[in-house]
Amino acid sequence: MPLLGSFCLLFALALAGYCFVVGVVAAVRKDAIGYRLAETARRAGMASFFAVLVAAGALVYAALTDDFSVAYILHHSNRALPGPYKFAVLWSGQEGSILFWALLLSAYGFVLRLRHKVDQRLVAMASMVLAAIQIFFLILVNFVANPFGIMDRLASDGNGLNPLLQYPEMVIHPPMLYLGYVGVSVPFAFALAALIMRYPGEKWIHITRRWTMVAWLFLTFGISLGAHWAYAVLGWGGYWGWDPVENASLLPWLSTTAFLHSVMMQEKRGMMKVWNVWLIFITFMLSVLGTLLTRSGIVSSVHSFAQSSIGNWFSGFLAIIFVVCMVFYVRNRDHLRSENKLESLVSRESSFMFNNLLLLGACFAVLCGTLFPILSELVRDVKMNLGAPFYNKVMVPIGLSLIFLTGVGPLLAWRNTSVGSIKRNFAIPATAALVIEIVVGFVLYKNGVHFWADMGQMYAMMAFCLSTLVIATVTSEFIRGGIVWKNKLQTNLLAGIYQLSRRNMRRYGGYVVHFGVVLVVIGLAGAAFNQDKEQEIGKGDKVQIGSYTLIGEEYTDDDNANYSSQAALLEVYKDGKFLTRLNPEERFFKASGGQPVHIVANHSTLREDLYVVYEGRNPDTDHPIIKIIINPLVNWIWIGVLVIVLGTGMALVPNAAPVSVPLRSAVAVSQIDERGMQPAGAGK
Repeated sequence: MPLLGSFCLLFALALAGYCFVVGVVAAVRKDAIGYRLAETARRAGMASFFAVLVAAGALVYAALTDDFSVAYILHHSNRALPGPYKFAVLWSGQEGSILFWALLLSAYGFVLRLRHKVDQRLVAMASMVLAAIQIFFLILVNFVANPFGIMDRLASDGNGLNPLLQYPEMVIHPPMLYLGYVGVSVPFAFALAALIMRYPGEKWIHITRRWTMVAWLFLTFGISLGAHWAYAVLGWGGYWGWDPVENASLLPWLSTTAFLHSVMMQEKRGMMKVWNVWLIFITFMLSVLGTLLTRSGIVSSVHSFAQSSIGNWFSGFLAIIFVVCMVFYVRNRDHLRSENKLESLVSRESSFMFNNLLLLGACFAVLCGTLFPILSELVRDVKMNLGAPFYNKVMVPIGLSLIFLTGVGPLLAWRNTSVGSIKRNFAIPATAALVIEIVVGFVLYKNGVHFWADMGQMYAMMAFCLSTLVIATVTSEFIRGGIVWKNKLQTNLLAGIYQLSRRNMRRYGGYVVHFGVVLVVIGLAGAAFNQDKEQEIGKGDKVQIGSYTLIGEEYTDDDNANYSSQAALLEVYKDGKFLTRLNPEERFFKASGGQPVHIVANHSTLREDLYVVYEGRNPDTDHPIIKIIINPLVNWIWIGVLVIVLGTGMALVPNAAPVSVPLRSAVAVSQIDERGMQPAGAGK
């Protein structure tokens, strides 16, 4: 199997090289021979996927069969490792993860080349760009980080998988994140191809929109799975610690979010063409930077692979990408002139522009904070890290501003919005936000929470208020349009809302995404009201936190082939009534020299999580030390992510065919907008 894997990787490199070189020749010739050469290049690119797939399969087979003659398997697996985690060995180490990158990239390329009839010339050029990226990663897995290196001596067992990765979500989280990282390669390829070709119109935007949304969806899902893993395994009570590698996944997500909003400006008004092209370029470079940070060892992180010199390769690759993008931009920048200009600061265009500025401001702040240890070492020869306080101080106001724009933007018209329209559209959402703010503030005050004395809690109150504004705005958009379609089709309101959504899935799917985002924000805001306590608990001992009482029932020691463990069994009462039993645990993995991993016990409701961590035993008393945290509203985060996934799925669905409804005049047909509404003054 190692020999087969090595051969397939070399063969894949040859196929990708052929696809790129012959693709360039075909693009230059532009004749019948060039067309036939382009077809052979396309097929070579598709064949490279199968070659990489066989290589990845060979590595997985080696893990499943405990082939410790392969150095990579020896270092990342062992005999007692459960089957699903042996499959996850593919991406658990440096060499395997780069092979996985190459596999997903070739898979995206296969689908792109399969759909070549969408626009053969543009797809051929994009295929050539993808082939160039493939060449880089295939050079790495062939000559720099080959996963099929052979050991001099055959070991009886391996070193085991990193214990932190031995959790069910870690079989899903890395592939989701990689699908997002690698997925941005496709819109990058189309953007660069369109710029090289001076491609007319916005067709490349329409082609790549769904590719970008799919990559964004995978990034969103991957980041949220990583946050949930951190919450369930690391045992510190949170889900986001502003770790450098966490930040590396957030950076392309922020820039992709900006692109998905600003691209509407180009589609509707022919504006921000330069901005959009560079957003795509920057997004791809940020995904490569994230891969660099994870593998170079230049930043310290629980998520990083071992330090190695492979970071120099990624640094060089980033430099090449920037130079190529800059060269073609300088040569063809006149092709990206805007067709219109911003006419008013109170308009849909301005809301998109401010949205982009805030998102890129957030991206820049996170990037600076992540790279600050490197910059400080260069300047002062001392590594200085910026912790959570820095990020929170910068990101919380930016986040609140973005939520405000999310509530305001849909109520603004294109080009210009009148004062009367603003008053009419904002009255109900603003009133709802004010009422919720008063109610929440009163409830907190009655429970003894003086939120005005704590800046974090004040920010949380603002988040609740602005989230209500967004929910009211989204709801009003659905109801107003649904009522119009209800009256036109003589049906009920739900059927009217369904018909409204099916006529513009992108718009109303986007509203559902916004609804999911504010649910996440509500969950994040709950962190301002956390409570925690750490205490030794023996048999029969009690600990009180909030309205909960925990009583130590027993504690145990267990052992199996993969790990030994210590656990505590706790009875939980709320307001004096029995609620549940919790069993926090700490595992010590044998193949990793007894490295400990927390298995958190968590009782979760919509209101709050009772989060219990086994911290070890007091060596003097042999009693467990238990950390207890009350985390309000955490479940809203995970529900919000599911709503975001639903909304993105909606936005990817094509619109339904228009419904034929008898109207009184042909003029009326032209005056019905996408919600089924007549604009102000129509028909007068």
